[in-house]
This record gives sequence, C-alpha cells and structure tokens, in this order.
Amino acid sequence: MNDMSMNTKTQVWIEICRLEDIPPQGARVIRATLGCVALFRTASDKVFALEDRCPHKGGPLSQGIVHENGVTCPLHNWVIDLETGVAKAPDEGRARTFPVQVRDGRVLIDRALLA
Repeated sequence: MNDMSMNTKTQVWIEICRLEDIPPQGARVIRATLGCVALFRTASDKVFALEDRCPHKGGPLSQGIVHENGVTCPLHNWVIDLETGVAKAPDEGRARTFPVQVRDGRVLIDRALLA
C-alpha cells in the first residue's frame, strides 16, 4: 500500500489496490475503521465503495450480482444503486457510500477510512 497525498485540505488518498485486482462486475472487501467496505467494479470499469451490508437484513453486498451501476443483494434480491447506496423502489433504505477514485489503474480511497 503506497501513501499518495494528492490534494485537498481534508482528504488524503491512498492506494488500496489496482483496478485489475477487482474482477469486472465483481467486488473486493477491505476492512476499515467503520467496518467492511466493498469495492465494486462495473463492466465499464467504474469503481464504487459502499458498506458491505444491505440496508434490508445486512446481507453481504460484496457477494451480490453487479449490473450496470447497481448490485443485487444475494439474500433477498434488493437492488442497491452503487452511486447513491439507495435501494431501488419499491424497497427503501440506504447503504453508506464512500469516496473512491481510480487513477492510472490504481484504486484510491480516503485514508480516514482506514485510520
């Protein structure tokens, strides 16, 4: 893990993995101070970070099916929007989201998640 200070007054970005470490339309989990965070990679190589917990019954979203910009929870098929963390209607609830960047094939998160 390389420390990569990039800018901003409040965020320090650190490399957590390479893009290819996350399978297309798949996920990887990291342990953070706030709990487990799932890093999702879409078919178009967008990466999103959400708490690894469905707002319905706490199912592991990282084991769900990634499609377009959503993930379907493996327990009860709730669909969670990867950009907002909001469950798609008619379901209600929200998974927490976290800032993530991809630069030069590296996936970066805010260091505060790991402090």
